[in-house]
Amino acid sequence: MTPPAAGLDPRWAAVRRLLVVRLDNLGDLLMTTPALAAIRHSLPGVHMTLLGSPATMAALAHLPMLDEAIGYDAPWVKGQAGDDAGPDHRLLLRLGCGRYDAAIIFTVCTQSALPAAMLCRLAQIPLRLAHSRENPYALLSDWVLDGERVEQGMRHEVQRQLDLVHSVGMQAADRRLVFHYAAAHMRAARRRLVAAGCDAAQPYVVVHVGATAPSRRYPPERFAAAADAIAAASGHCIVFTGSSAEAPLVERARASMRRPSVSLAGQLGLGEFGALLASARVLVSNNTGPVHMAAALGTPVAVLYAQTNPQHTPWLTAARVLYHDVGCRNCLRSVCPEGHNDCLQRVEPAAVAAAALDLMGLGHAAVQPAQAMASAPARAPLSLVGAQA
Repeated sequence: MTPPAAGLDPRWAAVRRLLVVRLDNLGDLLMTTPALAAIRHSLPGVHMTLLGSPATMAALAHLPMLDEAIGYDAPWVKGQAGDDAGPDHRLLLRLGCGRYDAAIIFTVCTQSALPAAMLCRLAQIPLRLAHSRENPYALLSDWVLDGERVEQGMRHEVQRQLDLVHSVGMQAADRRLVFHYAAAHMRAARRRLVAAGCDAAQPYVVVHVGATAPSRRYPPERFAAAADAIAAASGHCIVFTGSSAEAPLVERARASMRRPSVSLAGQLGLGEFGALLASARVLVSNNTGPVHMAAALGTPVAVLYAQTNPQHTPWLTAARVLYHDVGCRNCLRSVCPEGHNDCLQRVEPAAVAAAALDLMGLGHAAVQPAQAMASAPARAPLSLVGAQA
């Protein structure tokens, strides 16, 4: 067996079975992949199990550092969990049977790791690492004081999780996001493109109009205007994507366009979607999971960035982050508390198109840089563009 990395805390160097906990959405899991890769680099022989939300289970096949995954709709995280405690009891039994040596609990700065820490303690997992705002006493064996606040210039979510594993000596060999797909996924994605009406030899732009939170959705009609301008200037095929539930949003956008477009909403598995993004000239999207998939694959991103979560900008890929500055920034709300959603509504489609064309080397953005919303790695070709309130 390959030995653990030098400098690793001796207690953690002995870990053979590890539970990693990330209970929110796919994008959050993808932003944790550099930390997961650091674990794998530092503990090459460890068996790593993800305890994740149901929404992240399909990612197992695309994250090679993971060995298995357990889906859990945690009642302390926004999801579909009800009042039935049966799933909680069954999970506790399963974790106890897993004979894990350690657990690492990954959270955003507005979440508490302590409910998951209690679960791991009851499952008799001896080493438990997480961020915590308060002294966790016996709930955590190792912890990092969490004094982070949601504000402009705050630490990126990726760096937060890298810093957590670094606290016990784990080192990252590569800080990029991770998402793998197979050649079969690429072939399937190309077949679907052709069947939808895109010429196989024609470059294409992916436009993703959905997001789980209404506060993070740019209006479909404005996406349409931006897509028309991109198509007119580039001649590229416009490919709309989304889940089956987001198909009505896609059709609203397409119905507002003057130029042709195709829709693959509800037609792609996760691997096919990754393959589609990997070959796209650029992704134009709201701030949602596909942005982080594109970043993992090295695809440029023009992101409509509602000022709700400033620490989630695209990581280590060419990007333009578009927003309109508002006084209610960093609200963390799923629905705009002011009722206007101006941080997105007031971004002009022309600015979106200019950003996408600039990323493709076909033009220059016609907007001025605004203040940074989140810190990014020095090497990341990230540009934040917006207007003052």
